[in-house]
Amino acid sequence: MLEFIKDSNRKGDLAEYYAVTWLWDNGYEVFRNAGCTGPIDLIAYKDGVTTLVDVKTLHQDRRKDIRVSKSKRTQEQIEKGVVFLGFDPDTRKLRWVDHKK
Repeated sequence: MLEFIKDSNRKGDLAEYYAVTWLWDNGYEVFRNAGCTGPIDLIAYKDGVTTLVDVKTLHQDRRKDIRVSKSKRTQEQIEKGVVFLGFDPDTRKLRWVDHKK
């Protein structure tokens, strides 16, 4: 894991940078949040579809031996249609988080 980074804000920043390049590699145009707070980290646009993204670091779930997000979307995020993009700090890979209805 990215042990050399102790500040959780810096870990989040790094995850967002990886997310931006991953989205670019997958054909999205990407716009970052100008502030450091709010329900949305990135706006991704592809093929006429706008996706509101919140980047989350994934954590090990030892019961299932998989990486999961410990976070849940806020009511505001649900209403706005924000989706989580999960970042695995060990592999530095990203994946869309499947949200339960």
